[in-house]
Amino acid sequence: MKIQITLALMLNILFINNINAEEFNIATCNNAVDKRNPDAALTLSNAALASNKGNKDALICKGRALSALGNLPEATATFKSARESSQDIFDKLIISILSGNAYVQAKQYTLAIPDYQQAVTDAQASKNQKFERIAHNLIGDVYLKTIQYDKALASYTLANQLSANDNERGESYENLAHTHHLLNQNDLALEYQIKAYFMHERVGTLDQYAHSGIELGRYYTEAKNYTSAENTLNKIIQLAKEQGGAYYEAQAKYMLAKVKAVTGDKASAKQLVAEAQQIAISTQDAELEQEIKQETQGML
Repeated sequence: MKIQITLALMLNILFINNINAEEFNIATCNNAVDKRNPDAALTLSNAALASNKGNKDALICKGRALSALGNLPEATATFKSARESSQDIFDKLIISILSGNAYVQAKQYTLAIPDYQQAVTDAQASKNQKFERIAHNLIGDVYLKTIQYDKALASYTLANQLSANDNERGESYENLAHTHHLLNQNDLALEYQIKAYFMHERVGTLDQYAHSGIELGRYYTEAKNYTSAENTLNKIIQLAKEQGGAYYEAQAKYMLAKVKAVTGDKASAKQLVAEAQQIAISTQDAELEQEIKQETQGML
């Protein structure tokens, strides 16, 4: 069930699909970056640029390789050259996003904002609502990381207004719910998470549905609606067992343990935490094991 397709991977697929057959070496270059072999990608892109220094696709791949290698100054300079070499507004849009992503990868979050804002401008110029939405979400993500929650909320609201289908609406509702939660606006967080849950139940992946259900259980608990929290979390636990989703089963169990603890059933809470920990150990998921410890610390 843990089948998450990142935005970066989606963008990489778009690049590869847009590359012409005669530029197969560039496709190989992009694949090298995707397979975490940036040194090979850098060699391939430099070879292509040796014969044509304005090769936009080679510049893009080189920028991605340099970013993966941690060379932010050269990566962003290369993306700038790629943008200058391109006449296509959609290419410029994608290059701006990749440049912003390079800053984010280097944890230079505020420097990513101008690139993402340029991507919004490019998307509007090309009437590309899908990528305008993506760019607003990326801006929201940066503001979230830099604890500028009001600005994040504004960006996520703009992205939500551009949602074209229930899947996108489900994602937007979840972003809005999480941001309202961070702003301690718990009623609004619960309202948007309920919307996200039902959207994902109808059209989302099992990952999306399970995650939204666990977060809904969290928000119900914070709203002291313990019955709804327990019902929702038990539903996710059952689904995870049926679908082999150990990761989400563990998350739902430690969240249900919180409900049991706050309602006075310490024995059940202790048992649920132990079961969640055992799942993390048996699946050798050290990150999940640490998450369980942090989430349940001082609970029992």
